[in-house]
Amino acid sequence: MGTSSERTRERRELKAARRGDRDGSGPTLDERPPARFPGATAKFGLLGEVLMTGLLVTVVAIPVVTLPVALAAGIRHLRRFVRAEGSPLSQFWTDVRRGLAGGAVVGLATAVLIGLFALDIDLAASGALPGGAVVAVVGWTGLVVTAVALLTAAGAWTPETGWRHALRTTPGLVRRDVPGALYLAATAAFVVIVTWVLAPLVIPALGCAALAVVAVPERRTGA
Repeated sequence: MGTSSERTRERRELKAARRGDRDGSGPTLDERPPARFPGATAKFGLLGEVLMTGLLVTVVAIPVVTLPVALAAGIRHLRRFVRAEGSPLSQFWTDVRRGLAGGAVVGLATAVLIGLFALDIDLAASGALPGGAVVAVVGWTGLVVTAVALLTAAGAWTPETGWRHALRTTPGLVRRDVPGALYLAATAAFVVIVTWVLAPLVIPALGCAALAVVAVPERRTGA
């Protein structure tokens, strides 16, 4: 009986090791160190979480001015997921509640800036303004800068430090990683383009945007 119990225990330990080896959470079969982002090793699980995050961000962002807090909560949710820290949906909603007031102010300012830059582009295209080409360049540049700043600030926000700290640190984060800022600009363009092609694609696009904010800073250290 004792031998049978030992064999059963060994089989269980082996199964646990195999699971750990597959998902990167450890223990691993050959004693490799656990994966840095164990949640990201389950490809279909990560895909499902990205889609769920996109849906959550879309729902919260319906009033438009709540887009910053929706992105910030979604980014934090995915960051917890890929780090296997535990990512219950209740924590997402807690982040939304804690960041809503300041995030709405940021969202309103962002909406105003986007409206002004879009108006510049429209006026430049109409030919009503002299130097329309220059105005159009300024407008498009302003839209790109605003989008990158929004994604960067959303990624830097935490309930403890708040939105003011996130906005203050955004210029420094961009300067330290200019290629990363270009990646985020491409991400914003991707969201706009796929949404323009087919509106429901905004859901997976926003999920991908949240994942990009999580992943882009990590590429420098090797995820």
